[in-house]
Amino acid sequence: MIYKFKSKAAGDLIMLEANGRQLLKILQKNFPEQQIQGVLTVAQMPQALKAIEAALEAEDRSRAEVAQVGDVADPPPGPSNTVSLRQRLMPFVSMLGRCMKAREPIVWGT
Repeated sequence: MIYKFKSKAAGDLIMLEANGRQLLKILQKNFPEQQIQGVLTVAQMPQALKAIEAALEAEDRSRAEVAQVGDVADPPPGPSNTVSLRQRLMPFVSMLGRCMKAREPIVWGT
């Protein structure tokens, strides 16, 4: 299953189910009907941006803590093969900025 986020102010943004659900959880769109389809109004967008920024800061702190706790016997970490939350959400943050400027809502569905 995929999520498609749409707005008149930006191109469609498609996310895999797990990533879309994670974004909706950050946006506090947790009700089952909001997991299927919903709308992010222009009035809700500033708070949504704050929630995303808080989630990204929490991830950054968590990654920094993990990096500090590493064993001396462990080899230094190489490039990570995982995609960070920041990388996954930047397209949505960009969409959010365009929609706020144009005063257009974002809708989604599966």
